[in-house]
Amino acid sequence: MADQYDLIVLGSGPGGYVSAIRASQLGMKVAIVERERLGGICLNWGCIPTKALLRTSEVYHYMTHAADYGLKADNIGFDLGKIVDRSRKVAGQLNAGVKGLMKKHKIAVHEGVGKLSGKGKLSVTQDDKTTELTARHIMIATGARARDLPFAKADGKRIWTYRHAMVPEEMPTKLLVIGSGAIGIEFASFYNDMGAEVTVVEMLPRILPVEDEEVSAFMEKRLTKEGIRIVTGAGVEKIDTSAGGVKATIKGKDGQSKTEDYSHVVVAIGIVPNTENIGLEELGITTERGQIKVDGYGRTNVEGVYAIGDVTGAPWLAHKASHEGIVCVEAIAGEKPHPFETWNIPGCTYSRPQVASVGLTEAKAKESGRQVKVGKFPFIGNGKAIALGEADGFVKTVFDAKTGELLGAHMVGAEVTELIQGYVIARQLETTEAELQETVFAHPTLSEMMHESVLAAYDRPIHI
Repeated sequence: MADQYDLIVLGSGPGGYVSAIRASQLGMKVAIVERERLGGICLNWGCIPTKALLRTSEVYHYMTHAADYGLKADNIGFDLGKIVDRSRKVAGQLNAGVKGLMKKHKIAVHEGVGKLSGKGKLSVTQDDKTTELTARHIMIATGARARDLPFAKADGKRIWTYRHAMVPEEMPTKLLVIGSGAIGIEFASFYNDMGAEVTVVEMLPRILPVEDEEVSAFMEKRLTKEGIRIVTGAGVEKIDTSAGGVKATIKGKDGQSKTEDYSHVVVAIGIVPNTENIGLEELGITTERGQIKVDGYGRTNVEGVYAIGDVTGAPWLAHKASHEGIVCVEAIAGEKPHPFETWNIPGCTYSRPQVASVGLTEAKAKESGRQVKVGKFPFIGNGKAIALGEADGFVKTVFDAKTGELLGAHMVGAEVTELIQGYVIARQLETTEAELQETVFAHPTLSEMMHESVLAAYDRPIHI
């Protein structure tokens, strides 16, 4: 007889496991199905282990620049194997933490490949053994995987996806990064700080294309200064691999093609939702370009089947999936949550320097027909930034000139991924420029720049 639940969650990433916990809190009998490791890609192969690597490269950067702080550090070096091992241990610790949470909340964990097998039914196959589960509600949270170049599939040796780039067996000497979104720029930053010669190729006219244009321009200038070669408006036409390296043919914005040698290539050109072979077609679940169509509560067109996270489309962010899942579960439980919306989801890039943003860029705000007031404040005007030796960067705020609504905030510099949440909360609370101007910010802190940027939008900055 099939195991019966109130909710089955297919996928245990930050969307899936968080949804399962919330459902358990609301009194549901819950099962979660995972084919690899609890925590999904984010915890095991994405968000968390990459931050461990980036922390290592940040520390290494400071060690090699110890003299800037009046310190002496001789014979600086690193052990690549131990760097990778630390990153994997961090992921392993959090994987164990998720296992503990599943046990604490009495969530049944079924290991294996899950597939919708009928209305309210899901089969789990592991080692040629299939278990049938049933539930009133089934949530699809299967995430996404790296997109391959059609003419150069990742082989884990010379052509890497993000998974390969996190566990290198050797340090690249000359690295080509294809794609300049958050993943591409983070790996470019890591390997550059660790001593590799890095080139970033982007098809669009600027790097970090979803960010504000001023942020993109600043990052291109800063990364170039750090030694990274940036090639925009260009595409990779061909890649040939050999035992000793890679030959890549790159077509520049001038239309000319040039072949160059690299030791390794990281492909970071986007992701593909994991929607194949999970039974969507059999149940008639509607998809569009491989993504599952849902409403603001995660409901598909088939009653009792829901979807959250990367399988439902952009933004492809862990925190989006988690919140989306909570809204979905609370709606199932009759809690009447607000429908999920994407207007106030922060985006972060954990390179050196960091990038963080929320809401509309200046260009998008103007395109929407709004009159805007824009404030901008540089890190060089902040005492804490200067004391930290991190005086490069800026904070930019975009307001509706008529209503004072904070339309967007864009930051680049040290620790801005931690600072951005202040603006996210302000937007969630529908705070206007008046409340932000009257808020007291602690001194000396980097957060004072957030205040100054607001003041600058209304011609009131103090320290510039």
